[in-house]
Amino acid sequence: MKVIFLKDVKGQGKKGEIREVSEGYATNFLIPRKLAAAATEANVKQLDQQKKAEAKRRDLEKEQAQQLAQVLSEMTLEIRAKSGEGGRLFGSITTKQIAEELEKSKNISIDKRKMNLNEPIRSLGVTNVPIKLFPDVSATLKVHVIEQ
Repeated sequence: MKVIFLKDVKGQGKKGEIREVSEGYATNFLIPRKLAAAATEANVKQLDQQKKAEAKRRDLEKEQAQQLAQVLSEMTLEIRAKSGEGGRLFGSITTKQIAEELEKSKNISIDKRKMNLNEPIRSLGVTNVPIKLFPDVSATLKVHVIEQ
């Protein structure tokens, strides 16, 4: 019996796949637990429409990420911090502070976990912060730390 998996089932198939399984397994286990649905013509068409809508949504998200990457690459974010002798900061600038400053001053919301900063910024000057916006879209934000 052909079924369309509605959820991932270990050892059988992933969500959205059409697979051949034994009829008893499908009718007694998969379908009652809403893990799969029978692969009728209507269900297959519905699955195709869902896949097309998902692809369209992903393309739109990727396009928006590319536009945001363009804006971020051209931008320099200024953060004021107290510093001591030799340009060393009292404390450090973390990705959380960078995300908050972006939100406050430029009205751009980016999750701090998308910033690939190996260690916090501990000195004055310009630092390049790589940001991964989408699986294959990245940007580099210039963060200029100036003395308060």
